[in-house]
Parts: sequence; C-alpha cells; structure tokens
Amino acid sequence: MLAGWAVNPGLVHLDPGRDVLLALAGLGAGLFNGVAGGGTLISFPALLALGYPALTANVTSTVGIWPGYVGNVAGFRREIADQRDRFSLLAPLTVVGAAGGAVLLLTTPSSDFERLAPWLVLFSTALFALGPLLARWLAGEHPSGRRPVLLAIGTLLAAVYGGYFGAAMGVIILAVLGLALPDTLVRAGGIRAVLSVIANGVAAVVFIIHAHLQWGAAGMLAIGALVGGYAGAGLARTLPTTVLRVVVIGIGLATGIRLLVG
Repeated sequence: MLAGWAVNPGLVHLDPGRDVLLALAGLGAGLFNGVAGGGTLISFPALLALGYPALTANVTSTVGIWPGYVGNVAGFRREIADQRDRFSLLAPLTVVGAAGGAVLLLTTPSSDFERLAPWLVLFSTALFALGPLLARWLAGEHPSGRRPVLLAIGTLLAAVYGGYFGAAMGVIILAVLGLALPDTLVRAGGIRAVLSVIANGVAAVVFIIHAHLQWGAAGMLAIGALVGGYAGAGLARTLPTTVLRVVVIGIGLATGIRLLVG
C-alpha cells in the first residue's frame, strides 16, 4: 500500500444537498480556471468543508475538475490551432513531470501532507493574487528569441507541482511561457490550457489507479467543471475578473488559515 493511504472510502456520505454543493464547486472551479485560473482553490476547500481529509480531498479534486480543463481547451481552440508544433516538446515534459509529482504525492505520508497542505494553499493563493502583476510584467517583456532551456526546465517543474498539488499551476506555466517564448499572453493562454489538461489528466490517471478516490464526490465535481470550463474560456475574453479573483483569494486565505489552526 502507498504511504498514508489507509483511508476509509465511506468516510463521507453524500446526500442531495452535498451533491448540489459539489456540482456548484465544480462549476466554480471550471469557470475560474477558464477566466482567471485557481479553480483548485474552489474545489479543494469545498471537499475539506464536507469533511474529507486533505490528501483525499486533493486527489478527488484533481480527478473531479479534469473535465473542466477539457472544456477550457475547447474554448481556447482558436489560440491553440496554429501552435501545435510547440507541443512536441512541451507535452512529453508535462507528462513526465505530472506523473512524477503525482507519485511523489502518493508516497507522502498523509500526516506530512496534512502539515504541508496549508502552506501549499497559502503559496498558491499568493501566486494567484500576484497573477495580474505578473501578467502586466510579462506583457512588457519582449525576448529577442526563444529560450529553450528555460522553457523545458520550467515546464517540467511546473508539471511536477501540478501533479503534486496543482493550485495556481496555470500561473506558473504562464510565467514560464512569458519568459521563454516571444509571443502574446493570449496565445500563451492557449498553450497553458493544453498543458494544464495534460498535467491534470496524467495525475488523475495515477490517482485513479493507485489512490482511494471518493468517486461520488469526483463525479459531482466533474459535472459542474465540464460546463464551467467551457463557459469560462468564453468569459475570459469579455468578463472583468477582479471580483472573481478577490473571491478566490478570500477562499484560499480562509482555507489556509483554517488548516493552520487545525
């Protein structure tokens, strides 16, 4: 048995009210991933609020919101269509990194992850909060050419983080792309969508094979996330994200502090 995974599959019993809450959390996660990123900071706290341990909540969230990334890719298809040559390098690195991160998570004792979880939440919340500043900074950067070493190493490390925890992974990917590729943030957003769906999908497969998922909860998250991911990509082009970003930051801070105080 993998370290830390003596988890009772029947730990939390769902009912119609909890089903609705999880579907709404999935919808919110999908929307936020499409509009501003940070969807895990919606789904992960929702699972914690229902009584799931942090490690179980993390893997269940990863599997549950994956359809939202698929919907997000569909929404960004215009930005992706003429960049497929870039994925010949980035996709394999993402697969390897995400698999490594997922295995690292599953070999982490649950007690260690419980201690690490609040710091991961607070780190990802801070990264998410700095997203607009980072975007403006990157928008002013115009590298003279590609930086393949930075692109490869940065993508690999972002995928490891995504496989292990995942919240604000998109911000990390955008930072790497902005520094390593001479392109616009809009087109980088299309690449980010594809790499996110790959990283999250690889981690989800590892968790499905080896982890004690809460399938009912993951299913309800998936229903909402698929709709939210597709809608979020469209909203990303038109909707002001300030209020949404403040909501996610508030949820992340509250979750991190609550985990710290036990």
